[in-house]
Amino acid sequence: MCKDLIRKKIDFLVDFLLTKYKKKELITKEEMMNVVMEEYAEYFPEILMRATECLEIIFGLDLKEVDPGSNIYALHIKLGLTYDGLLSEVEGMPKSGLLILILGVIFMKGNRATEEEVWKVLSGTGIYPEQKHFIFGNPKNFITKDLVQEKYLQYQQVPNSDPPQYEFLWGPRAHVETTKMKILQFVAKSQRTDPRSFPSWYEEALKDEEERAQARAAALPGDTPKSRVKSRVLTKSSSYP
Repeated sequence: MCKDLIRKKIDFLVDFLLTKYKKKELITKEEMMNVVMEEYAEYFPEILMRATECLEIIFGLDLKEVDPGSNIYALHIKLGLTYDGLLSEVEGMPKSGLLILILGVIFMKGNRATEEEVWKVLSGTGIYPEQKHFIFGNPKNFITKDLVQEKYLQYQQVPNSDPPQYEFLWGPRAHVETTKMKILQFVAKSQRTDPRSFPSWYEEALKDEEERAQARAAALPGDTPKSRVKSRVLTKSSSYP
């Protein structure tokens, strides 16, 4: 009974936070505690933690304190992305989590994933191409049209395939706004592990970070992008469980 009630409080808090996000409103700790109610105050840290995990994994949103110690929070799209899919429907939910999942599939399939491979992964989460989803609406239209139009994905025919098959690649906007390392860290966190638990993908993501640093030509005399990138990435990775 207690677990069921706590689960409901988590759902209430998620709904409240999503409403605040869609209204682009800041959130206070007091407001969140009012949603949970006084008799559940001792469970508030757990309820908040599980609600924020839900927002991260399903909706691709981060709850961050505006200023340290302010107890005022805002929701942001994760991993540097700037599109949440809300413009595709008048009534809808943020779809950043679905985009992050697809970018992860593409990366882990060798930077190109067939349409069949993508839908195989999505079907494991209850998302099917011809079935309207209660959160993501028409997922096929969102993935093959909206995300392609927004330049997060490339959707093209597999070369020399007969009968024709189609595949997904990262689009130019995905390459600009996020990185392979950020996607890998997200995947690792969702599985409660460390990015280095995936050695081949970790090495590729690290190489991508180094190449980005070199392309920015931001190195100072006597310093190298490679050394700075490795230090920064290892520091971030050590924060994962």
